[in-house]
Amino acid sequence: MIAKEGRIILIPLFLLAFPIGIYAHAVDSIPFTIIYGILGLLFLFSLNFFRDPKRNIPMDEKLIISPADGKIVKVSEINDPEVGESAKLVSIFLNVFSVHVNRVPIDGTVASVKRKPGKFLAAFDHKASDENEQVVTVLEHTSGKYKIKQIAGLIARRILCYANVGSKMHKGARLGFIRFGSRTDLIMPAHVDVRVVVGQKVTGSETVVAEII
Repeated sequence: MIAKEGRIILIPLFLLAFPIGIYAHAVDSIPFTIIYGILGLLFLFSLNFFRDPKRNIPMDEKLIISPADGKIVKVSEINDPEVGESAKLVSIFLNVFSVHVNRVPIDGTVASVKRKPGKFLAAFDHKASDENEQVVTVLEHTSGKYKIKQIAGLIARRILCYANVGSKMHKGARLGFIRFGSRTDLIMPAHVDVRVVVGQKVTGSETVVAEII
């Protein structure tokens, strides 16, 4: 399944590459064949980037799932003004080959959605969590507040977020999408038990990152 966010790139690439390919074959032109090959590779890369596979979501209410595909690059405790003291932070780095759909980690009501302008540091740099352009969504759950930060990376320039203040969102639902390399931070209340470690690869909507205790 292809993510709807990819249509704006995939359709123009296809419409451009297809006639060039036909023309290159018809006139046996090496330059046009090279152009066709480059466009074809870009199309295949984009096709892979914008994939949106179906996932099996753990439905136990106590389980908090990963909001993104990628690699855990940080697990720590922080004091967050909205989530609280000794909050648990889990940071996920998404490279260009990761699925870039962001998912809702737990059922909740959207308390706030804020877009913060900033830098475009490499997403694996921990400074990116505070300094990069990002969209921050706060969910209210009976167990506390949960904050999801969609963070732009070095080449990412477009963050899409579908959360609306006051709406209810369910675990595993689409939260948004980040184009081309990024980072997703999940900040949880102090009383959750984190189940992932630095270096671990996680799958959005399937990997359990923490459990409410």
